[in-house]
Amino acid sequence: FHDGETELELEEAFIETTALPHGLGLTFGRFFSGVGYLNSHHRHAWDFVDAPLPVQAFLGGGYYDDGVRLTWLAPTPLFLEFGVEAFRGGRFPAAADHGGDAGSYSAFVHLGGDVGTSHSWQIGLSRLWADAHERRGGHGHHHGHTHDDAPTFSGDSDLTVVDAVWKWAPGGNARSRSLVLQAEYFQRDEDGLVVVPEHSDTAYDGTQRGLYTQAVYRFSPRWRAGIRYDRLWSDNRAVDPATLADAGLADADGDAQRYSAMVDFATSEFARIRLQYTRSDIAGETGSALFLQYVMSLGAHGAHRF
Repeated sequence: FHDGETELELEEAFIETTALPHGLGLTFGRFFSGVGYLNSHHRHAWDFVDAPLPVQAFLGGGYYDDGVRLTWLAPTPLFLEFGVEAFRGGRFPAAADHGGDAGSYSAFVHLGGDVGTSHSWQIGLSRLWADAHERRGGHGHHHGHTHDDAPTFSGDSDLTVVDAVWKWAPGGNARSRSLVLQAEYFQRDEDGLVVVPEHSDTAYDGTQRGLYTQAVYRFSPRWRAGIRYDRLWSDNRAVDPATLADAGLADADGDAQRYSAMVDFATSEFARIRLQYTRSDIAGETGSALFLQYVMSLGAHGAHRF
């Protein structure tokens, strides 16, 4: 619901090959990028109500776009996957229509394996190159409803992500008891121009970093409990902080940290109720929030990723 009008936006609509030779896979359409770990997971599969701070700040809460992806699953004893993507660039962090040219590219590699029958792990390294063109504030969407006099950013926005996941389940049976440890580190480097209408252009060169780490324990078939810590910090030069926020750069989330704890109960295989408490310290202001969430999945969908 925006400016008195109801808007619907399609998150995913893609075609994925299943029979290419030599471990190759091809996806084209609109889909979530394989950058990092959490970004490729749907919201109903998240362990907490909201996305971690760096996922919100650097990927708009979840980066998807129109594009094409090529993956290669190596014929090795360990799980080893390489992937490259090219996107139209219509969403944050590119947030501009580049016509027939791609506005962002990514590359990633995932490595994983098992330790005995009760442990499994995966690590990943990703890089996203985005070409921002007159990008305005408002991280998740780019609808074109912003004011013409708002500051904009044009330049390079490059994001590197390192992720790691460790899963434990007795005998490999995660339905009764399991523990999942998950962490991601983000570093975004941006270089370009901030344009403020009726003022001179200002050079911008900034680096922002973020991380989150979480643990989720299933202590009975239907009950889980989890804790999460997420943080953002930045090094921005030569631009006023208020102007940064308007241009979709490091805003009030630039220096922030949060502590979250949750407990949820699965009412069925397709639904769960979650209670979450979050304590935040953002730009020197502290606050608390309590969430009650009901998550329900309808219809058939693909298997969840690792």
